[in-house]
Amino acid sequence: MLDNTSKVETPEGIELPLEVAGVVPRSMAYFIDFLIFLTIAYILALVMGFLGSFGEGLFLILYFIIFWLYPVIFEVFRNGQTPGKKAMGLKVVHQDGTPISLNASFVRNILLVADFLPFFYTAGFISMLFNKDFKRLGDLAAGTVVVYTEKENKEDPIPQLKPKAPALPLSLDEQRSILSLAERHQQLSEARQQELSALLPEQLFPAKEENQSRLKQLHAFANWLRGH
Repeated sequence: MLDNTSKVETPEGIELPLEVAGVVPRSMAYFIDFLIFLTIAYILALVMGFLGSFGEGLFLILYFIIFWLYPVIFEVFRNGQTPGKKAMGLKVVHQDGTPISLNASFVRNILLVADFLPFFYTAGFISMLFNKDFKRLGDLAAGTVVVYTEKENKEDPIPQLKPKAPALPLSLDEQRSILSLAERHQQLSEARQQELSALLPEQLFPAKEENQSRLKQLHAFANWLRGH
C-alpha cells in the first residue's frame, strides 16, 4: 500500500498516529484545486476584458495574487484544507500534528516552483516517492505533512436498550468501566466482553443470568449512566 501511518510522540510521551496521504489522493486534490483556480481565472479574465488595457494589467496582478494566496488562505483559515483537499478528505498539518501556521503554509506553497522542476511536478513527485511520509520539497522545507482527516462517526457506539439502574451503587471506576465496555462492544469479541464483565461485582446481576443477557444488562446500565 502506498499510504502509511506515521507516529508522532507528544512531549508527554504519548504516540499519536497520523494517516499520511500518498501520491494518488494528493494528485487528485491538486487537480480539483487547479480546476477551481482556472474557473476563477476565466471569470476574472471575462470581467477584466471590459476594462481594456487597464483590465489586462489588473488581471495579471490579480492572477498573481490569487495563484499564491489561494492555497495559503484555505490552509491557514480552513483547517489546513483547500477545496480539493477537503473533497479528498485530506488536510495539511505540521509534522507534529498541530495545525499549520501562516509561515509554514507560505513556505510550502512558494516552493511549488521547485516541485514543478524540471517540468510538470517531476521534482515533487520524485520527492514523495522516496519519502516515507510522502513529502514534497515544500513539505520538507516547511516541516509539514498531508494527512487524512478523521472521519466523524455519527453512529451511537452504545446499543440502544432501555436504560436500567444498577442494583447497587457503583464507584466512579466501575461506571467508567461499564461505559467503556459498552462503547467498544463492536471492537471486542463476545468472549472478551464476557471476560471483562466478569471483573464487575456479581451483585449487579441475578445469579442465573446467562452471559449474553449479562452483556445486554451492561448496555442498559450504560444508557442509564449517561442519562438516556
